[in-house]
Formats: sequence, structure tokens, C-alpha cells
Amino acid sequence: MRHTEARAWAELVATARRTVADGLVVGTSGNVSVRVGDIVLVTPSGVPYDRLTPGDLTGVDLDGRQVRGSLVPTSELPLHLAVYRTTGARAVVHTHAVHATAVSTLVDELPLVHYMAAALGGAVRVAPYAPYGSDELAAHALRALRDRSGCLLRNHGTLTHGATLDQAYDRTAQLEWMCRLWLTASSVPHLTPSLLTPEQVAEVGERLRGYGQPG
Repeated sequence: MRHTEARAWAELVATARRTVADGLVVGTSGNVSVRVGDIVLVTPSGVPYDRLTPGDLTGVDLDGRQVRGSLVPTSELPLHLAVYRTTGARAVVHTHAVHATAVSTLVDELPLVHYMAAALGGAVRVAPYAPYGSDELAAHALRALRDRSGCLLRNHGTLTHGATLDQAYDRTAQLEWMCRLWLTASSVPHLTPSLLTPEQVAEVGERLRGYGQPG
């Protein structure tokens, strides 16, 4: 198990660094976690990702008790644990992506401007604002995530989950792209973006089930 955890930690650190490289977070904002059995490995609080080493592995059990490492886990631990307790997620990515955060201040749901909303389960909802790291924020996020693999957090950022870190990250990137697309289209004077219907997005969801290579 320790070898599995070490490999998962390396993947977690690589994903966290990718969020910075791709401009989805600034400094130590945002956080990443991955579940290995009943242990949740998480980025530690306030530590720049480029300084993390294999010896900095940080993990908690599903009740939030620290069982790996000595660094303090991310302040958003309640958010991550809430997702793991109520979904089949194996990885969670939280960012402060600029376009997605901007959209979270404007609407209660990201308009269906592109069919790839289907990759997140449908129209992406915006969870009401609550202080970061709070149980209230976690509860709001869970409601916004119902039947979805991603949501926006009002005046805060994004939250996505997946079966793997790669999948959770890809969903984050897709969400940020759709938010940027809607903001761009909405900014054209005197024109309104055409939107898809929920039925059209659901049809794409069915098509996506067979997308990609077998296995």
C-alpha cells in the first residue's frame, strides 16, 4: 500500500503543479486530492507545489484524522471529504480559475453554450457562497454536484471529481474553457449566444459513453 500511496502522491503533486502551469491557480490557491483505499492524500496548506517532495506526503482518513505525514492538510479538506463520502470519486481538483470564477459571480448555472457540458453530467450549477474551508461550503457544493461531476463555487472557483486525477483535471480544464467561451460570446454587443437544450446535451452524453479507445 505504501508503494501505491507513493505513486499516487507523485501523480497528485504533478497535477497540482499542472494547475499552476496552466494558469488555473495562483500561488498556493486551489488544492488537489486522491483517494487510495480509505486514505485521502491531499495537498498541504500554504506550501508552494514546486517545493513538495516525496517526503511531504500528507493524508487523512475519511473522518479527517491525519494518518500520513506531518504537514497540515489543505484548509478545504471538508470540501474534499464531503465529495468522497457521498460519491464514487477517486480524485478531486479545486481551482480558482479566472473565467470560471467570473462566471460564478454572474449566473446560477453555466448556460449550455457547448455540448461538452455533457462531460460533466449536464448544465453546471453554481453553489452559493460560503467561507472557504467551512462545512457550509461543502454542503452547498454537494447540492450543486448532484448528478454532476463538476460545479462552480460562487465568488470562489471550481470543483470537479473523477475516477482518476487525469479525469478530474480534464473536467476542470473543460469547465474553465466553457466558461471562457460563454464570457467571450456574451461580450459581443447586440448579440446573444445561442444555447443548446438539455435534451441536446443529454444526447451528447449518450454518445460520449462510447467515445475514445476500447478499454
